[in-house]
Amino acid sequence: MTYRSIVLVKQVPDTRHVTGEVMTADGTMNRSALPAIFNPEDLHALEMALQVKEQYGGTVTVLTMGPLQATETLRQALYRGADQVILVSDRKFAGADTQATSYTLKCAIDRLGAFDLVFCGRQAIDGDTAQVGPQVAEKLGVPQITYAESILSLADGEIVVQRAFERGTEIVQCTLPCLLTVTASANQPRPPSVRQRIACKEAAAPGEYPALLQKYPAYASAEALDADLARRGLKIPVWGAADLTVDESLLGLGGSPTQVHKINFVVLETTESKEIPPTPQGIHGLIEELVREYVIG
Repeated sequence: MTYRSIVLVKQVPDTRHVTGEVMTADGTMNRSALPAIFNPEDLHALEMALQVKEQYGGTVTVLTMGPLQATETLRQALYRGADQVILVSDRKFAGADTQATSYTLKCAIDRLGAFDLVFCGRQAIDGDTAQVGPQVAEKLGVPQITYAESILSLADGEIVVQRAFERGTEIVQCTLPCLLTVTASANQPRPPSVRQRIACKEAAAPGEYPALLQKYPAYASAEALDADLARRGLKIPVWGAADLTVDESLLGLGGSPTQVHKINFVVLETTESKEIPPTPQGIHGLIEELVREYVIG
């Protein structure tokens, strides 16, 4: 039996560069002001889906919700072996909290049709809520397995998964279709394939065509470029609100019950230093102080 897998991924701001200038007045983040990366745990989710495809056969479709620049994350998914990628993008989706985001993703999955498995990272580093995956499962009406570390078996419409926790593991059995949120300990994500990078380097969404036309002047027009990319399977579809069956009151900032009340920025300044002797006693004392000050725990 082959399996139809959907992977939900996110392009996230590199949170090492978050400053006060990045935050907007309504408490949302100006993502264009930060360098963007593939959400780390989503790479593990993609790897797990690709391993299912390699072992059992099937397809891997990758969805991301975000602005046009999120296509770079989708290209990274293609370079690793995804069969299909889709950008879910519309100004009406902007400012969404986890509730509105999960609703939009659920509607996109509905458009894709029948599936066996949905994979997503345990959480995204820009929000750390770990809510979107479980909320998508709830809205789809399918069971969920969170903190998935490995798939032990997959057969006869059932999946057995090992879950990872701080103090141990748990083995659970579940019927398909279902959704898994995947931990960073699950696997070692594969690097992009050079062969796939060469084959898919021109993959683009229509909003990126002007830049491609400058790069490849042999194309007479955007229409010619669009036809060629579609023929080669390199056109990245963009689904907006009009392409999905949605209640627009549930989208974006207007459909988000979570509102940021206040933002405080903590600036750490170097005002004094303390020398720690390079001895077991010195290291032990440092650890005790860090625990006491709640720096680590």
